Amino acid sequence: MTPTKIKITLKSAATFGSGSGVPGLVDREIEHDPQGFPFLRGKTLKGLLAESAENVVFALKQIQENEQTKNDVNWDEVKEQIFGKGGRGTDERGSLHIGDAQLSADLRATAQGWSKEDVLYSLTGIRRQTAINEDGAPDHASLRSMRVLLPGVELEAPITFDKPLAPEQIHLLTAAVLDLRRAGTGRNRGRGWLKAELMDEKSMQKLFEEFEGAI
Repeated sequence: MTPTKIKITLKSAATFGSGSGVPGLVDREIEHDPQGFPFLRGKTLKGLLAESAENVVFALKQIQENEQTKNDVNWDEVKEQIFGKGGRGTDERGSLHIGDAQLSADLRATAQGWSKEDVLYSLTGIRRQTAINEDGAPDHASLRSMRVLLPGVELEAPITFDKPLAPEQIHLLTAAVLDLRRAGTGRNRGRGWLKAELMDEKSMQKLFEEFEGAI
């Protein structure tokens, strides 16, 4: 069973930053297309999943070192087969390809004909924050605003592979997706909490059970 998409459900507000702002409105804008539909770039998502896979591989190696395991899979090699080798060229980029994570086609169709502003305001909000000085008062001219994608929004990213995946590759990818819990600006400060899934929940549970059996 080869997965074909990743589904992301936001559990908290998140900003997948575009690196720019809108003068007089927000200092940090989210990534969105010309119609106003927010998205998370596939390249960014692949990088986040590669980090998650690194966490999973570290845990698996600890298990292999400390316990009697059922096999001696080289999980570092499996990770490189999927995600590629860090700092290498395109010849060693890994077999996984991820498209941009976008709103579902049905939702996008529902909003066709809306203005860009209406689309953005239906899916996003603006959060403001300021720095606090040593006296407990706001620092002068430190107020900043950020557009956020609202909790409950769901994004879907198509995934393809250069060749069919081996069972251990599917298992590691499944675990990496499960490990992914935060993304976007401020993800290390409480923002961008999310749930990531491969395909549908029933299929993913089966894949994860197979993965548990493999270790």
